[in-house]
Amino acid sequence: RYDDLKNMLDQNKDFLKLEAMKRIIGMIAKGKNASSLFPAVVKNVACKNIEVKKLVYVYLERYAEEQQDLALLSISTFQRGLKDHNQLIRASALRVLSSIRVPIIVPIMMLAIKDGMTDMSPFVRKTAAHAIPKLYSLDPDQKESLIEIIDKLLSDRTTLVAGSVVMAYQEVCPERVDLVHRHFRKLCNLLVDVDEWGQIAILSMLTRYARTQFTDPNKYYDSFDGIADKPFYEEESSSDSDEEKIKEKLPKYVMDPDHRLLLKCSKPLLQSRNSAVVMAVAQLYYHLGPRQEVSVVAKALVRLLRGRREVQAVVLQNIASMTLMRKGIFEAFLKSFYVRSTDPTHIRVMKLEVLTNLATESNISIILREFQTYVRSSDKQFVAHTIQAIARCATNIEEVTDTCLAGLVSLLSNRDEAVVAESIVVIKKLLQMNPSQHCDIIKHMARLVDNIQVPMAKASILWLIGEYSEFVPKIAPDVLRKAVKHFPSQENIVKLQIINLAAKLFITNQRQTKLLAQYVLQLGKYDQSYDIRDRSRFIRHLIMPSSELANGQIHKHAKKILLAPKPAPVLESPFKGRDAYQLGSLSHAINAEANGYQKLPDFPETQPDPSVRTVEPVTTDRRRPGRTARSKPPKKKSFYSDEDSSEESESGSSSSGSEDSESDSGDSSYSESESGSDETEGPDSRVSDSDKVKKKTVTPALAAASDSGRSHSEESSGESGSSSSEEESSEEEVKPPPKRQTKRKKETVNLLDLDDFSPPSVSPSKSSTSLLTPMLASDLQGLSLGGANHVEMAGTSSGKSYELLHRVTGGGLSAKYRYPRSPCIYSDTMITVELEFTNSSDSPIQNIHIGEKKLQAGLKVHDFAEIDAIEPGSSKTSTMGIDFCDTTQPLVFDICTKSRKFNVSVKIPVGELVKPVSMAQTEFLNQQGILSGMNENKGKVNVPETIQSSINKKVMEIVNVCIVPSTQSNIHRYAGKTAHGGSVLLLSIDLSESGEAKLIVNCDKMVIGSMVFKQVKEAL
Repeated sequence: RYDDLKNMLDQNKDFLKLEAMKRIIGMIAKGKNASSLFPAVVKNVACKNIEVKKLVYVYLERYAEEQQDLALLSISTFQRGLKDHNQLIRASALRVLSSIRVPIIVPIMMLAIKDGMTDMSPFVRKTAAHAIPKLYSLDPDQKESLIEIIDKLLSDRTTLVAGSVVMAYQEVCPERVDLVHRHFRKLCNLLVDVDEWGQIAILSMLTRYARTQFTDPNKYYDSFDGIADKPFYEEESSSDSDEEKIKEKLPKYVMDPDHRLLLKCSKPLLQSRNSAVVMAVAQLYYHLGPRQEVSVVAKALVRLLRGRREVQAVVLQNIASMTLMRKGIFEAFLKSFYVRSTDPTHIRVMKLEVLTNLATESNISIILREFQTYVRSSDKQFVAHTIQAIARCATNIEEVTDTCLAGLVSLLSNRDEAVVAESIVVIKKLLQMNPSQHCDIIKHMARLVDNIQVPMAKASILWLIGEYSEFVPKIAPDVLRKAVKHFPSQENIVKLQIINLAAKLFITNQRQTKLLAQYVLQLGKYDQSYDIRDRSRFIRHLIMPSSELANGQIHKHAKKILLAPKPAPVLESPFKGRDAYQLGSLSHAINAEANGYQKLPDFPETQPDPSVRTVEPVTTDRRRPGRTARSKPPKKKSFYSDEDSSEESESGSSSSGSEDSESDSGDSSYSESESGSDETEGPDSRVSDSDKVKKKTVTPALAAASDSGRSHSEESSGESGSSSSEEESSEEEVKPPPKRQTKRKKETVNLLDLDDFSPPSVSPSKSSTSLLTPMLASDLQGLSLGGANHVEMAGTSSGKSYELLHRVTGGGLSAKYRYPRSPCIYSDTMITVELEFTNSSDSPIQNIHIGEKKLQAGLKVHDFAEIDAIEPGSSKTSTMGIDFCDTTQPLVFDICTKSRKFNVSVKIPVGELVKPVSMAQTEFLNQQGILSGMNENKGKVNVPETIQSSINKKVMEIVNVCIVPSTQSNIHRYAGKTAHGGSVLLLSIDLSESGEAKLIVNCDKMVIGSMVFKQVKEAL
């Protein structure tokens, strides 16, 4: 069996293996057993083809638990897969490893989970979170270690991870409420961005958390049920005034801000397309919300009734429970619960339940008219439930009891025996409420006893006649006589009622029924059912004691025993009592405690300390802890100061978080989570985004340009410059800038911080641009920043030019571009691109500017200043800034002249995405240790001795890095960081071996690291 698939898997050709694996996965998807192929599949676990490897991991995940011995042979392959450069392979390897349920590999699984927890890919961290419950079920002794991992993963800001780690938390340690305190507000704010199933897990967990940390918002309304459950359109001034008086007497409830935050953040999820998410929000509001606010969930739940039948059934079950307690929530949507002809029986029955629960004096006439239609249905089960619903309405609303009873009696003449039988059973219960007024109904039912064949209906009629025989003294003996004739052929339930009827009539009318009673008791004495035999012997000795027992006392009380007044039965909803279970849970659906169900905790009487949820923002500035991002004293230190650069770096990285903490309901924990985000590959925390200095001395021309562009630059929202500009604007609000125009003429020219006079991001005016661009271009030539660690350095220009526009294509206009490797004056995340335009035509070319830009995701451009005209045979140079977002994707745009436009593209070599960073040797080695494993590319290169002397030049031509001083002459080290994300790039060349060099490239951005490694290797 499956020999063809085994042969395909044994071939050396990847396309055959891929086809075989696709067919195998297809078989598994259809439910077929493919476990016999495990040996053939597991051999391909080390296949180099990524597509094949993915499918092999999917297969192993399914069958690893069944074929544990064979799966254990591949443990080493899975461990190698954990270090693969592809995040899907790493995640799949971790998933398969956690699926092998063998205690001996628990330490390996624990190490894999710890590695996955710190992985740079959110997808791998999510898989690590999924593996935690698997390891816990395999070895519960690892609980403490797993709790530490969960605690760290809860700090993850990535929306992909949040739901999975909360699910792991609920499986491993749901009782550890203290783990949630610090992350409560973060989870509330992440709710809308988490995936749908993660939202369900978080909502469930936060519901339980809130029940332990907040007080009951409805505590003071328990004695006043009319506020929320009033009829929708009731307008009675007297009742309204009474309610207002009661409200005034009740203590004032003040909701905790975090309680309000949870309700506020979960409310938008009522619009989710996932019905389970909507249901989760509904149960949260039902269990946590003030009763006057719970009504917001009604419309969302009614919307779900248009979904699939399975969804309708679950939603109606929960609505039925909600309407029992708070019927006012859904009263406005009464018509949404009308039964449709296409509804299956179980949906119809639950809609009946909801309609019955919603019945009030104001809408009962509408509901009863609807029920009259339902009793004509061909669905017998539905008709029976409709009759029961009518009876419930009759018992709940006294005003319509007689009307309902008359309607039920009219059903006794129905041709359908099932309808008549159900009506009799229901009428019997209603008659117990006031039997003396309904003697005619009892007589009418007595006449039906011969025609009724349904045992329960016949037993109900016999019970009614026996219980109220004084109202029908002439009919009762005759009914007993007819019943006795067919006693042996009746069902047990009917036989028992015949015996009871005989005993009751013997007590009330012994003269006419003594012989019949003796005959029935004699028949019952030899019946096949022991219940009938026991009942007959008991009744005989109770009402007809023998001569030995004649002096006993019990038979004297026979009438009190058999004809004792009995309370009328209360017709209750079958959903009563389900509110003991959490709404939306499996236990609520089956009305029994399911395995693993955890009871929803009760609200505390007094609220626990709310300060445990307040997380102070992490202050990274150790030198001046009193500083904030909003107000800073003026600094007089020089541009090259270590302290200045480090302080500005730290403030820039934390300002966005501080902004959020002030704007989001006073939540000071947001600043920590924003600044310490794990979600994206942001700037390295050890490298400043830009060195910002507030007080500097400048030349008059540059000061004018700075002043003209300052207001615009402070409003711009560039990714890296926003923090700086916000700080500057806020500082200027607190303290107006001093007048420096008279001083500038006397001051000397110092090197400048380029961010302070960046031109606006919108198209600048010609006057400011003409001052800014040429002067800075000349001033910045050879700019070198040293003396501080992690300070950006302007590298040496590679000198290579690239053609942007050919003169033939451009009608005489040609353009070239190059990367001068000078700091960009527009933004510290942008790369400076120098453009040279040449006019090869015979006439001037006017108005050269950038037209339409086709920006890929994330790309940002600062246009070069418009060139008024280029005379024939002359050239002009201009600069532009491009933020490539640490990718090599080209920038496509139009170069426009007065009469034409030309589509061009700027491509960037991977080495130009890097900016040089000065670094000490010890720090280089520390960083290299951190960026090991999958962030490392290494190999051996043949380096001729002729090149070894110029190796620094070769490397720096390819990649824009800074030489790291080395104590070993045979090891060359270089450091840089990516322009956009600030990811550190380290490059080292070890020339210890003669003729061969060991090349190592380390970088967070694996793509950039591998491309740099390849290009340097080719150049050497």
